[in-house]
Amino acid sequence: MKMLLYNVRLPLTDEARLYTAVAEEGVWSSVEPQSGAVMVAGSIPLDEWKPDAYAQADEIVIDVRENMLLPGLVDAHMHLDKSFTLPRVGNESGTLEEAVRNYAAASPSFTKEEIKARITRAAMQAISFGTSAIRTHLDFNVKAGRDVALRTIEAALEVKEALAPYVTLQLFPMCPYNQLSSAEMEVAEEAIRMGVDGLGGAPHLSSTQEEDIDAIFRLAERYGRPIDLHTDESDDPNIRTVSHIAKRTMEYGFTGRVTVGHLCSLAAMPDEVAGHLIGRMAEAGLGAVTLPGANLYLQGRRDGFPVRRGVTRVKELLAAGIPLAAASDNIHDPFHPFGRGDLVLIGLVTAYAAHMGSPSDLRTLLRMITDIPAAVLGLTDYGVKAGNKADFVIFDGRSPEELFTELPERRWVYRGGRWLKIAASRAGWNDSALSFIWDSVTEAVSFGGSRRTLKV
Repeated sequence: MKMLLYNVRLPLTDEARLYTAVAEEGVWSSVEPQSGAVMVAGSIPLDEWKPDAYAQADEIVIDVRENMLLPGLVDAHMHLDKSFTLPRVGNESGTLEEAVRNYAAASPSFTKEEIKARITRAAMQAISFGTSAIRTHLDFNVKAGRDVALRTIEAALEVKEALAPYVTLQLFPMCPYNQLSSAEMEVAEEAIRMGVDGLGGAPHLSSTQEEDIDAIFRLAERYGRPIDLHTDESDDPNIRTVSHIAKRTMEYGFTGRVTVGHLCSLAAMPDEVAGHLIGRMAEAGLGAVTLPGANLYLQGRRDGFPVRRGVTRVKELLAAGIPLAAASDNIHDPFHPFGRGDLVLIGLVTAYAAHMGSPSDLRTLLRMITDIPAAVLGLTDYGVKAGNKADFVIFDGRSPEELFTELPERRWVYRGGRWLKIAASRAGWNDSALSFIWDSVTEAVSFGGSRRTLKV
């Protein structure tokens, strides 16, 4: 089927013009500027578009009515397997340390079906808001046993396959820390052989930080996998593992293949020290991710006033040329009790936390949830350009200002040559298979309510 979209706003391309974008079999065949708004005989207004009514048509013409179209949003850092666990795994102190401790104690009790249901529901919520690719970090509790660790890997791999028509999932198990044994690293190696996409971890929590980082790099090099580490998620300005990560990145020739997330301690240290570390990051070619929701919630818990809030030095990282994405992190779990997988909301939280409100800032925020994380994830054929995949979301809004002010619920989501959602609520899926999965997981995973076996 050939689909022509007229009167489209493309803020990542040129806000001063409207565009005609043509997609054929899920690929952009042309994206051309218009001389102004146009009226096309026989076109269907976006508000009236019903895909099922035109399922047999060879060509469809839709008037987008000057609404804004973005390539599918990209969430560079989530924890899909932990989502919706707060009713079972609490956190009385609200600290990162208690969240880590409590989740590690609870993880052996989770069945594979429960984990699949949580991953699926969180991923589908993100899809409904316009996300087309997600990198998820996976709990990998090797210290509780090989079966506990690999249970999560198996669940994630099965969901990745089931949801492949709707979202690209990248799976990064979090390698254990503290005096890693050869047996523990062998389980991580097994996860790679099973098909995970890269290696993660949180070496700043370790008493053997540099040794752990070195072990992860050796394993990643052996299998040619990228690395994405939780890095210096601490209020302590003396936590600086990013320096060793940058060093090893250059030594291993991993430029462009290593991502560091959180970087909270950068916000706690003096400008001169932080500037030096940011320079090292830029030299090493590290990608970075800020997680403002979780960091605002978790950090500074032990401070008197003034309270440190933990969000990294967003503007300084961007000014240094470091590709910095903004991402969701956790949803309704002991690490972060809120969230819904909506990257536009995350962009707004980033704006508040990093004092980003100018017109140029808002356009930078758009890139922090689209093409910057796409580059961090190594996605190809991304963006609204002839020859690329036509995975996109249309918002009920005409400008970045309107987007971040209104947080429009009406969003039209398209991926893989099909409309997934037509401006409806999260349950308003256009694809029947996707509707079935959604109905199953919403009954299987609730906020402390009843559960049933997931059927995917």
